[in-house]
Amino acid sequence: MDKGHGRVEVRRLTSTAALNGYLDWPAVGQVFAVERVRRGRGRAEVEVVYGITSLTRDQADAARLLTLVRGHWSIENQLHYIRDETLGEDRCRVRQGAGAQVLAAIRNTAVHLLAATAMPSKAAATRRYAAHPREALALLQAA
Repeated sequence: MDKGHGRVEVRRLTSTAALNGYLDWPAVGQVFAVERVRRGRGRAEVEVVYGITSLTRDQADAARLLTLVRGHWSIENQLHYIRDETLGEDRCRVRQGAGAQVLAAIRNTAVHLLAATAMPSKAAATRRYAAHPREALALLQAA
């Protein structure tokens, strides 16, 4: 259970290895379902997400799987939010050839460099370096 952003979220993970013999999935260890119930601002939302893992029940019980799922979304939200919102990745129209992969590598490098700054956010750092290109070059030289 977590509280934050004006809501309470309860998560419940159920896992089983009983389906492993029926799945055409290499190295399946178990399947699981995560039920998320969010209550806040006078309404409730229920979401169920299903997953497959190569981890066996001995390697990861339901509590550990829930921690791993939460950790995945933490990384997803932190990195992809910055790439999507601050660096505008979703608005980029480059789709063919190696251009998209090159731009993704440049964005990853930018996220890494911006993380090393003393700015309050990566968006603030982006604005600062856009206005002061010599400081941006110094950041590149220091890396």
